[in-house]
Amino acid sequence: MSLTVEPSGQACGARVTGLDLTQPISAELAAEIRAIWLDNKVLAFPGQRMDDDALEAFTLAMGGFGEDPFFDPIAGRTHIAAILREADEESPLFAENWHSDWSFLERPPAGTCLMAVEIPPMGGDTLYADQAAAFDALPEERKEQLRGLTAIHSAQLAYAPEGTYGEKDTSRSMAIRPDESARATQTHPLVQRHPETGMECLYSTLGYIIGIDGMEAAEGFALLQELAAWQGRDEFVYRHVWEPDMLVLWDNRALLHKATGGYDGYRRELHRTTIAAWDG
Repeated sequence: MSLTVEPSGQACGARVTGLDLTQPISAELAAEIRAIWLDNKVLAFPGQRMDDDALEAFTLAMGGFGEDPFFDPIAGRTHIAAILREADEESPLFAENWHSDWSFLERPPAGTCLMAVEIPPMGGDTLYADQAAAFDALPEERKEQLRGLTAIHSAQLAYAPEGTYGEKDTSRSMAIRPDESARATQTHPLVQRHPETGMECLYSTLGYIIGIDGMEAAEGFALLQELAAWQGRDEFVYRHVWEPDMLVLWDNRALLHKATGGYDGYRRELHRTTIAAWDG
């Protein structure tokens, strides 16, 4: 069976079949998958009955493990976290706002992997927004303005003790570990050139960005709100529909993503790893 790539027909994304990711991944296959990944930004691999060993092996083949703060790993693992929601859970949906994973780190992860463990019969789609396309569609004058801006990233709104997933968030099934380290800040250019493709991409938005360097807070927030409305426009979005035994890989440097609900009364579990920043 040969590897087949079926583009989603949406802003980004492709379905990849014709390979068995439970088997060892050669350097040649890893390079081929990575090239397809860079072209399509998010890949879905259906029909992969991968256990946690296979998920870790795939992550290593794609570039190694990235840092994963504020999540406790699953039992017996160091680099795998469970994205979990129990059938009777009433806490707000996790990760329902546009973001790029862990953008508040000095070296955020290049990618994220999610392996379907338990998929409800409806709902739970993941949305991806192509930030190279979003930047490319801007007027030249706007592009030039944004190229000169530096964003201040922080996890404080989400993972500080008083944050969204902080000490008052007591009924959640996910193993989230908020702490004081979430108050740290890190700056990144608002427009980044992708280190592998060279494409200019808008980098993250509301949630992990708490301000724009050199701007008054109100002015910076207004800009971020305006930009967020643009970044998530329908023409830039791929809606991913999950299937049992499906692995999904996406590029945090070129995409924003967010969760959706619609599966109340059903349990949903995915196992997650992050892929380390690319060093060339």
